[in-house]
Amino acid sequence: MSLKVVVAVLVAAALASAWWLLQVLGMPASLAPEMLAEWLTSQGAVGPLLLMLLMVIAVVVGPIPTLPVSATAGLAFGVAMGTAIAATGALIGALAAFWIARLLGREAVCKYFPDNPILARNGSQRFLTITIFLTRLIPIFSFALISYAAGVTAIHTWRFALATLVGMLPMTMVFAGLGNTFTLHPALTVIAALVMLAVMVWLPWSVSRNPNSRLGRWLKLSKQDAAGPKV
Repeated sequence: MSLKVVVAVLVAAALASAWWLLQVLGMPASLAPEMLAEWLTSQGAVGPLLLMLLMVIAVVVGPIPTLPVSATAGLAFGVAMGTAIAATGALIGALAAFWIARLLGREAVCKYFPDNPILARNGSQRFLTITIFLTRLIPIFSFALISYAAGVTAIHTWRFALATLVGMLPMTMVFAGLGNTFTLHPALTVIAALVMLAVMVWLPWSVSRNPNSRLGRWLKLSKQDAAGPKV
């Protein structure tokens, strides 16, 4: 059995077990923050851990929205503590998704895009870090998809974690403070994803035509800069 199959099976089993545990403990079927908060506070000292677990599942699985979970954190544990709990769970989930994608798809990406300034082994760390930070800062981008996409790029794990944590903190705190749901029209998510994809395709192409431009040197997208050591 290959490593990829083993990883996929283990991830699926872990997610299924975690979801089963939440159901056994009586998690409400509705993700309404008020109902989730009431359930979490009734769980005593394990409430924060259950919230983290729910956030991890929400990030790794994807379709489960993370914003109601952040709002629930604020209702159940207060703004400061709720933000810390939700952010910790989201970071753990993001790193899990990141490494799932890295283990399953990174080598294939390097093979098919050996000279791409973003996807290659020596891809631009600065450009990728800024991109991750901006997508975390704006909640219309899918938290899960960005985590999986980052895993197949050249970004270093510590840069991904730092950009994710710093970028998501403002909106996590806002939604923990609001304590209610925030919904986005699906079209906004699609448009935002297409815009980001277009920028990530156009910018390296543009810089490649003028590799010594100020922007190219600063983002380290030129081949000359890419050849140097990455931090």
